[in-house]
Formats: sequence, structure tokens, C-alpha cells
Amino acid sequence: MYAGIEAGGTKFNCIIAEDPQNILTETRIPTTTPHETLTNVIDFFLKEALSRNVTLKSLGIGSFGPLDLNKQSPHYGCITSTPKTAWQNVNIVKELEDRLHLPVELDTDVNAAALGELCWGAGQGWQNILYITIGTGIGGGAIIAGKPYHGLLHPEMGHIFLTQSSTKDNFKGVCPYHSHCFEGLASGPALKAQWGQDAALIESHHPAWDQEAFYIAQALSIYISILSPEIIILGGGVMQQTHLFPLIRTKVIELLNGYLQTPAILENIEHYIVPPGLGTQSGVLGAIALARSLDA
Repeated sequence: MYAGIEAGGTKFNCIIAEDPQNILTETRIPTTTPHETLTNVIDFFLKEALSRNVTLKSLGIGSFGPLDLNKQSPHYGCITSTPKTAWQNVNIVKELEDRLHLPVELDTDVNAAALGELCWGAGQGWQNILYITIGTGIGGGAIIAGKPYHGLLHPEMGHIFLTQSSTKDNFKGVCPYHSHCFEGLASGPALKAQWGQDAALIESHHPAWDQEAFYIAQALSIYISILSPEIIILGGGVMQQTHLFPLIRTKVIELLNGYLQTPAILENIEHYIVPPGLGTQSGVLGAIALARSLDA
């Protein structure tokens, strides 16, 4: 069995599993201080493994960030400039390796989700996939030639700059770093700040959704032009509003304006921009996929 953690800003989802068909146990642990949270995580894995008489082979972590993912860096495994100040410079890999005595593989939460979808979800059969989560924050994970993409640091797809939907739109966005970035304009908190209510409470015919679809389609058009993914998977709390999908697909076609001549976009876009095949478990099962990658 493998251990997996989807480490989020509000909770750590922990799982012991082999794959989606063989899940032994799961739990959610609130994200509080690093010491308290990691102690509770470690206790869960040790107690569950002992009581169920299983051996844990390795641990995969898909974490909020930013992260230092350079294995040659002296700070590898650290959460770096996160707004959650108590977690800044916490070496999550070293803490868990030392206390669980397991090999650990770390990646961003969205790269982990993308990997989970590649292995068992909507990304099966493809080698180049894009996973975007749109919720409390916005982030993106890319799988290129079958492997999670990092680069200089790792992608921060929620912080690309977008054109606002109207020249009369004075909304400044909610991102503390950039006023008109994707996350600042289209995340769950941005919807609430602009329209005065949570996304789940905004009626489907409200003009907020046409604007939201425009922002998401803008971002996707940029990602398509740069990364040329074979499939795009949209998850996160905002995308639970499934009426967004046809709006986004239509606007992507409009924005690309016939430049990219491929049937995937022009004829079969409902199979190109899709919800997660693993539902809300993309991230935590992606952590299991990260753990399994250590077998390679």
C-alpha cells in the first residue's frame, strides 16, 4: 500500500491506497500550525498501518505552495513564499521522511491532480494534459510527455494577466500581488467580492457566469497556444457549476477564431475541455500516483 497527502490551505486529505479500486482508508485533517497538522498526519498513517497490518511503501504529497521542487537545492521540499506565514520555509518532505521513515515524492497539488487524471481519470490515453483548478485559488498542472512539468520553479497558471470583460469594469481583483490576474478576477473569492455572494448561490442565468466563462476561456486560449495540451480538465469548487462548461467551450472557439485547425477544438470541444474523471479525488489519488512513481 501507498500513502498519499493532498495538502491544502484548509485541510490535509490523507489516504492509504494502491489505486482508485483499492482504497484502504481516508481522512481529513484541518490545516492549523505545521507542528499540529503534521503530527496528526503522521499519527494517522502510523496508527492505520499498524491496526490494519499493512506496510506503507512510500508517500506522495501534492501540496499548496509555492514549493522548492529542485532536488539539488538545499531547500528542496520547503513550502516557500506562501501567504500562510506559519508554513513559510517548512520542509514538509524532511519532516515526513524523518518521522514516517518512508521515501517521499513531492509536487504541487495541481500537478498531482493532473497526474491522477493521467493515470486513472479523464487524461487516460494522453501524454500531454492540462489540469486547472478554479476554486478558493486558481492553479494549473501540466503533464508533458507523460511527466509533470516543473521548469525553473513550477507553473503558476493562476497568475497570468487577463483583459477585463469591459472597459467600464472597475473591479480590481482579489489577488494581493496582481490586480488583474486570472486568480484575482475569476477565483471563488473574486466572484464573491464582485457579486456579493458565494459561487454556489449565484443563479445560473446571472451575468456573473458569462464574465467568468470569458476569463476562463481567455486563460485556456493562452495555455492552448503555449502548451498545446491534448486535453484540458477543469476542476475545483467553481467548476461544480457545470453550466459553465458549454459557455467556456463556446468562448474558447470564439477567441481562437479558427487559427488552430484541429478537430479536437473545432468539432469535438466537448471532449477536449472536460470535468475531472476522478471527481473531487483527483488530488489525493494523484498523491498516490506520485508515491507509485518512486517504484519506477
